[in-house]
Amino acid sequence: MEMQALDMPEFTPGTVWLVGAGPGDPGLLSLLGLHALRHADVIVYDALVDARVLKLARTGAVLEFAGKRGGKPGPSQRDISHRLVELARDGRRVLRLKGGDPFVFGRGGEEALALAGADIAFRIVPGVTSGIGGLAYAGIPVTHRDTNQSVTFVTGHGVTGDVPDGLDWEGIARGAPTIVFYMALKHLERIAGLLMKAGRSAHTPAAIVARASTPTQQVLETTLGDAARDCAAAGLEPPALFVVGEVVRLRAGLDWLGAAQGRALDADPLGIAGHDPAESA
Repeated sequence: MEMQALDMPEFTPGTVWLVGAGPGDPGLLSLLGLHALRHADVIVYDALVDARVLKLARTGAVLEFAGKRGGKPGPSQRDISHRLVELARDGRRVLRLKGGDPFVFGRGGEEALALAGADIAFRIVPGVTSGIGGLAYAGIPVTHRDTNQSVTFVTGHGVTGDVPDGLDWEGIARGAPTIVFYMALKHLERIAGLLMKAGRSAHTPAAIVARASTPTQQVLETTLGDAARDCAAAGLEPPALFVVGEVVRLRAGLDWLGAAQGRALDADPLGIAGHDPAESA
């Protein structure tokens, strides 16, 4: 089906679209995201946007890098928001392209509020957040009926770059069987320590997924107690996800990416192959 047949909304001059590009694989980009790439005059993109996604931009589009990485120089959030307003007032079709989803630890809310305050029309285009899509590429589901019925998403660092202040670590440790941390590698040892101090067992299965859904994806299976040491030994670097919970064990049977590469898998790590879905429906 051609894009024209989908009756996509018009990307009008003087407006800004905040689009989630997904965790990396260009195939996870939404049709609205692709539509925006094909019509934008200027694309202001993050460091986490895969280069293959940028290649989908229309010929002649201006690409402006506005990446922010912890510990490295980069434009301030205020500067980025000001630039979006400036470009829109200049009559451009402005695409603000962000890795993952704009509203999941992506500061999209801050940028949208700045646009609203400047009376600039905008559209939000959700993307596949890495805490779901990235883990799926690692063969780790965020929920499964035999392990958990809830999941908690936490950012690994706050505005200052340190572990966020004011978090209820006991609530996080006990509130959901599965916990997914974004941008946690820098403070992995402290985060693991806080979870264990709050009552989470050091033997809880855990995994680190670096560069999720890209050709260079790496997955390290470990435990909460050994995560920081094992991560350092493996030399893993950001961007990375840190997931804690029994769902990590499911990777032995759900590593579809590894299976495609010819790895031998244990197809039923929890012994649930004979489980009748009707029993718990």
